[in-house]
Amino acid sequence: MNPPANAQAAQKPADRPATPPLPQAKPETLGLSPVRLARMSDAFRRDIDKGTTPGVTVLVARQGRIGWFEALGRQSPTSDAPMRHDSIFRIFSMTKPIVSLAIMTLFEEGRLLLDDPLTKYIPEFAGQKVGVENGGKLELVPLARAITIQDLLRHTSGIAYEHTGNGPVHKMYQEARLYSRKIDNAEHARLIAGLPLICQPGAEWNYSRSTDILGRVVEVVSGQTLGAYLTERILAPLRMAETGFHTSAGNKDRLAEPFAKDPWTGDPVKLFDMTEKPAMESGGGGLVSTTMDYARFCQMLLNGGTLDGERIIGRKTLAFMASDHLGAGLPRNGTLLTPGHGFGLGFCVRTHEGMASVTSSPGQFFWSGIAGTFFWIDPKEELFAVFMSQGPGQREYFRNVIRNLVYAAVE
Repeated sequence: MNPPANAQAAQKPADRPATPPLPQAKPETLGLSPVRLARMSDAFRRDIDKGTTPGVTVLVARQGRIGWFEALGRQSPTSDAPMRHDSIFRIFSMTKPIVSLAIMTLFEEGRLLLDDPLTKYIPEFAGQKVGVENGGKLELVPLARAITIQDLLRHTSGIAYEHTGNGPVHKMYQEARLYSRKIDNAEHARLIAGLPLICQPGAEWNYSRSTDILGRVVEVVSGQTLGAYLTERILAPLRMAETGFHTSAGNKDRLAEPFAKDPWTGDPVKLFDMTEKPAMESGGGGLVSTTMDYARFCQMLLNGGTLDGERIIGRKTLAFMASDHLGAGLPRNGTLLTPGHGFGLGFCVRTHEGMASVTSSPGQFFWSGIAGTFFWIDPKEELFAVFMSQGPGQREYFRNVIRNLVYAAVE
């Protein structure tokens, strides 16, 4: 079930410190049923045998200790190498909670306020308009109010994502160079500022490139690159030695890869090269990481902002982030916010015991990545879980499966 304590140290390059594993315990001592956790692993094995995904990792921790950690299937569909506990994954939007936390460290130092206008830090946004479709034509109308830092954190900025719709603003996003890893964060922000908003700031929840813009705000306020600030304030203190915007070529034998074509639709799947250092350090989706690295981030969150004596964020600040900042009446576009959920400052937040189609607890907060990674924190049950795969087309299916199966094992 669990890797030996020295497994990661033995497999890492000698010039880098190992990510220390979290404490482990038998699941039954943590109020977790080993029989039901084994059923969970069997369920993923069935999907692997069906060809749904090459392989996955599943880590479940409770009361400060890991009760279950399995690496199942293959690391890559083109190799017989088994999935490893220290395989490296593109975590895409699981970058967002880390960058949101970085913004809040600046907030805690009094270096920015949540109601600050974005233009205070990136003046290019001063001339932005809202795109309104009228009679088949796109009209540009003035902003009713400025985008704030809080809007960026909770995705109410009016900024869009090119893959969340096919309206005229989305098409403008699709035609821009926003996916390029060869532009830096400053150029990316200028490109976004030159595009219309999809709605007035604060009017709707729209999942978007807002966190990429927050990454640029971190750079402007701190005077450091985003990667340098994340390393100094979050990754190094948490000893997340495997997390960054790329990994070394020496780690090629540890990279998790997807099928070349989606097993359900046949659509081609193309993800970025994890060993290529990008010019753009995407705050919305650029990090690569391992299961244990992200587990250390999750344990810090479950602990209220601290791990191994390192305080990353204040307890009350984190509770504020993990609260719903939308309210019941705000329209939510897309399918990511299902019934029973709201959104905080960088996390989706469970607001009701019922309503949703998956098991959970009120107060749970979480997010995921487009390539198939997922995590959640459940303060009520003193539990967190990290799931890693590289299967974009199966991501929503696996997000539901993992939650239901883990909660079935809680005694």
